[in-house]
Amino acid sequence: MVNNNKTHLIHDRNARGHTQIGWLDSYHTFSFGSFYDPNRIGFRSLRVINDDRVVPGAGFSTHGHRDMEILTYVLEGAVEHKDSLGNGSVIRPGEAQIMSAGTGITHSEYNSSQTDPVHFLQIWILPNQQGIKPRYEQKAFPQEEKRGKLRLIAAKDGRDGAVTIYQDVDLYTSILEPGDVVNYHVQPDRYAWLQMAKGVAILNGEEIRAGDGVQLNGEEKLEISTNIGAEILLFDLG
Repeated sequence: MVNNNKTHLIHDRNARGHTQIGWLDSYHTFSFGSFYDPNRIGFRSLRVINDDRVVPGAGFSTHGHRDMEILTYVLEGAVEHKDSLGNGSVIRPGEAQIMSAGTGITHSEYNSSQTDPVHFLQIWILPNQQGIKPRYEQKAFPQEEKRGKLRLIAAKDGRDGAVTIYQDVDLYTSILEPGDVVNYHVQPDRYAWLQMAKGVAILNGEEIRAGDGVQLNGEEKLEISTNIGAEILLFDLG
């Protein structure tokens, strides 16, 4: 759906790819695996936004990546991460983990609970340089820093306590409750992508729901609010 008065395009949640196997229920914003849509190859440096739900005790066994910035953002539950650098951690809501695959890394991701499901977003971003030394970084961002405001959680310069990402991307998150309003100005020489993680929001008068993505192709002033509650991710892209 295109709003002719604006520079944004809403990618409907119901047009995403879908993979469902015994332990995994995953929706793909961009082409991934067996899902291919020539209109959904990615946007700027964004290549993957997968909305994953994993049953208790299951997960992605050890597999490899190269030359990709991989960000894990947990919405509910917890993800247990292990990689070939010797890192092992549990990622919980309010935390962001970035893994630079660089020259090559293997890792696994499991639901750390034997009783509760986990719901998380996995985001792949093309790096601005190839062949870097693989690295891993994880930080916690208190919920109060995101309530009713945009909190920077990933940036190329790692400012304001964000994790560092090797690409010209600023990633903000916000948790909105009824009555909250956040504003953001996409600059004329920038692009942006708004991903609805949870709930229902109103973007410049248009309703967007969990799973929707909004592609912003140039300068636009954003006003985001909610009547029932929402959690959003906003990518400011070069």
